[in-house]
Amino acid sequence: MSTELLEARDGPVVTLTLNRPEAMNALSPSLLGSLCEAFRRLQGDNSVRAVVLTGNGRAFCAGLDLKIMSQAGEGGGLDAFAIHSGNDVQAAIESFDRPLIIGVNGVAATGGFELALMGDILIAADSARFADTHCRVGLAPGWGLSQKLARIIGPSRAREAHFSGNFISAEQASQWGLVSRAVPDDALLVTCQQLAADIAESVPATVRLYKRLVNQGLEMDLGAGMAMERTVMGEANRDVSGDSVGARRSAVQQRGRDQAS
Repeated sequence: MSTELLEARDGPVVTLTLNRPEAMNALSPSLLGSLCEAFRRLQGDNSVRAVVLTGNGRAFCAGLDLKIMSQAGEGGGLDAFAIHSGNDVQAAIESFDRPLIIGVNGVAATGGFELALMGDILIAADSARFADTHCRVGLAPGWGLSQKLARIIGPSRAREAHFSGNFISAEQASQWGLVSRAVPDDALLVTCQQLAADIAESVPATVRLYKRLVNQGLEMDLGAGMAMERTVMGEANRDVSGDSVGARRSAVQQRGRDQAS
């Protein structure tokens, strides 16, 4: 793996860290390739139950590397990134069927904003800031920002962000429901990793199923989503025994008592 992407593992939890701090973790072709390779490989490893993705330094990700984009000829320009072919990070992440937690440690701008929205759960450091600068720099989005953001925070707020390019603070992002919550900077990584560890304790097959239900349901109207859930429930719960559910429920109840104390 390239030094532009660091990987660490703690049992069933993998932490990936964008590691181009001198460039605000801007996405180079090689970093995109490393991200795609990592998620394709992790998808094939059934011992992995959750992944955390964050950035090193003062930014989560500043988007595509504009220096490379501005280069003429071979090795430069937008085509060098192969974002819709070999380096299609959106496709690689969408194919990963376990939870992806995004720890936004600073600026997440334009393509970096889109990368953050590829996660299942977003947690922001207090210093995090989000910005969609596509309209400011004259680029059209290509990783779903124009479609996802309005569905998350509402059309009016999304249009404000898209058209103005203004930054959204961590506090505002939390109020708008863009992130699950904001935490102190020095608590971001441990918060993400603890949440990943909590998820890893759940029944793996059910977590994967739940992720699929939520993601596919978001693409349907409510009636179609309810019908899909009923169909999936009948298939998934057919072989589940009362004894196994009872045993797990006891553990859940004990965990609830521990958390309340």
